Amino acid sequence: MKVLMFGWEFPPHITGGLGTASYGLTKGLLKHDVEMIFVVPKAFGDEDQRAARIVNASDILVNYKQKHIHAHDWLTYMAGIAAKEVSGKPLVVHMHATEYDRAGEDRINTEVFGIEQKGMKEADRVITVSNLTRDIVIKHYGIDPAKIQTIHNAIEPVDKDNLQLNRSVKEKVVTFLGRLTFQKGPEYFVEAAKLILERDDNVRFVMAGNGDMFEELIKRVAKLRIATKFHFTGFLKGAEVDKMFQLSDVFVMPSVSEPFGLVPLEAMRSNVPVVISKQSGVAEVLTNALKVDFWDVEGIADAIYGLLHYNSLSEMFIKNGVEEVDNLKWEHAAKQVKAAYESVLLNNIELDK
Repeated sequence: MKVLMFGWEFPPHITGGLGTASYGLTKGLLKHDVEMIFVVPKAFGDEDQRAARIVNASDILVNYKQKHIHAHDWLTYMAGIAAKEVSGKPLVVHMHATEYDRAGEDRINTEVFGIEQKGMKEADRVITVSNLTRDIVIKHYGIDPAKIQTIHNAIEPVDKDNLQLNRSVKEKVVTFLGRLTFQKGPEYFVEAAKLILERDDNVRFVMAGNGDMFEELIKRVAKLRIATKFHFTGFLKGAEVDKMFQLSDVFVMPSVSEPFGLVPLEAMRSNVPVVISKQSGVAEVLTNALKVDFWDVEGIADAIYGLLHYNSLSEMFIKNGVEEVDNLKWEHAAKQVKAAYESVLLNNIELDK
């Protein structure tokens, strides 16, 4: 099977989870004999092309031998629609995040929302990364439930032998890693840090990421008088992320609205127990994580405190968590994606009869 896939980014050039997910999915699809041409706005030439041929958008001509067109998120939906119109091939759109997630009710009439809605209406199949996102797509975008399929994300395995690092910090380390935006709930992490430090001064907090709340968060940390125990690293990627997890005792993702959330899986595979919000899509697939409502700052603080101070609790979550994420393989998700391709193709054949 041959697929033309449109994406926004591809490792090592990434700004978030989409590039990581695209990379894992292409590798998984290759294991199921799916050949991939992956189209990005700009190919740098140093991308890993063992699983997919990476090309510039300006250099691609729709290959009529392709059986499917697959577009990731709104930035590529119009390209996917155009390719479908030219080739007549079925279009699958992959909804990793929505404008509704990012901005809420007050932004549902924006241009981005309109592109998302048009992409999903024109598509032959819509893949959502969680049931949380599926419900949003149905309720707020008016998409037919019959053509929506939820396929959860997965995680790439790592060499466990490379996860050892000598720590110079004596205190326990609690980490937030993600965009510093309202959607990710970083302010709840700050408030929980204050509560924990009132009970235990032997803890450091790390906030890794950039975003429009950066200055606001720095001011709040200063006002709470916890700056000597709080560190802002800026955006991390690749080996920097792995190193941060090796230094961490607990990872926290207090997202207000999170379509999925790959970072907790990355933390768990690095032997770090996690606290996640119940409002995240990844909460649908994880058993070995402490789940708390994003707004429950005291609950978040209690969960972190428990993992820091009760060794049997953290050891249980580490052991069971590693086993759990080791089974969340991209080849399993890719098998479901290939089945979606085949289902769409079969439906189109039946419609042509």
